[in-house]
Amino acid sequence: MIEVRNVSKHFGGLKAVDNANLTIEQGSITGLIGPNGAGKTTLFNIIAGLYEPTHGQIFLAGEDVSGLKPHQLFAKGLLRTFQIAHEFSSMTVRENLMMVPPDQLGEQLSNTWFKRGQIRKQEQQIREKADEVIDFLKIAHVANEQAGNLSGGQKKLLELGRTMMVDAKVVLLDEVGAGVNRTLLGEIGDAILRLNEERGYTFCMIEHDMDFISRLCDPVIVLAEGTVLTQGTAEFVKNDEVVIEAYLGRGLKHKTPVQEAAATAAAGEGA
Repeated sequence: MIEVRNVSKHFGGLKAVDNANLTIEQGSITGLIGPNGAGKTTLFNIIAGLYEPTHGQIFLAGEDVSGLKPHQLFAKGLLRTFQIAHEFSSMTVRENLMMVPPDQLGEQLSNTWFKRGQIRKQEQQIREKADEVIDFLKIAHVANEQAGNLSGGQKKLLELGRTMMVDAKVVLLDEVGAGVNRTLLGEIGDAILRLNEERGYTFCMIEHDMDFISRLCDPVIVLAEGTVLTQGTAEFVKNDEVVIEAYLGRGLKHKTPVQEAAATAAAGEGA
């Protein structure tokens, strides 16, 4: 679904992403992990069109989309969420969802005079779609609540719901578990799995919670110093000497038994 080919991003003398190569297979839930400063969010921003790569190419379903803007990629079915949710705080949950579909007839002033019936019909269809999403995510109890009043976890569910209001091909999730309590995190994980299994969504997620990654993701790609270090199952990367060294600075071979146990535990928690 996505191919990142020899992509770099430089900010002056800083190489935030350095000749990165990776693929996100259609129908997969791919995890992207790495220590702070590894370039994960920068790479997401390049894929999502927020940054242009210094060099290299991004392909979506075989099409070269390098340099396209976020709204152009949105139209092609590539969506992303953010670590800090971007809701319309004074609008209800339902209204936030209804805002998402593009090219709504009511957005053009002339249509409000000449196409009122069509506008009402389209709005009803969009409302029904929003209610379907609300039921799917099990958030009917907050459907009429202003989005600004939601908890952090509920806002993450709302962001996930917004991706459901259009025909998403691939969704980039940026730390969907950050600041979310364990109960809601479980519900978010359930929703992601259902969207993947029942509706064929392709996901790639940045996440530090290795329990969450282990439950959802295969493969897991490890980024370090702006380039892909390794990839494999969650169990493989958690026990990979090279991955542990990237997180902690030195490999297990150089540690005492106590340090070795601490390193393994830290890797299991996502460092």
